[in-house]
Amino acid sequence: MLIYKILRQSEWDDLRAQGQTAGAPVDIADGFIHFSTASQAAETAAKHFTDETDLTLLALNADALGDALKWEPSRGGALFPHLYGPLRLSDVTWHAPLPLGPNGHEFPIGLE
Repeated sequence: MLIYKILRQSEWDDLRAQGQTAGAPVDIADGFIHFSTASQAAETAAKHFTDETDLTLLALNADALGDALKWEPSRGGALFPHLYGPLRLSDVTWHAPLPLGPNGHEFPIGLE
């Protein structure tokens, strides 16, 4: 199963340069890295990145993250994946731009 992380361009640049990250400021403050499932990603973008451009969507294999990945209740009690450890560039399965269109962020077709 793939899970998804939205990063601002500067955060994506830092991950690529350093090879790992503790996440965005909200992740660091909360003590874990927030991820979304495919069905949660659009709502996450709308709620936390409303008018932001220059975003990158990362996909990671949830099983490959091992015991550091916990599924915990969040919005409305839905279970969200949270990573208790660094996000490593080597764990990224693929990445794609997440442009802001007239009706919100435009996710890649076939997000699973």
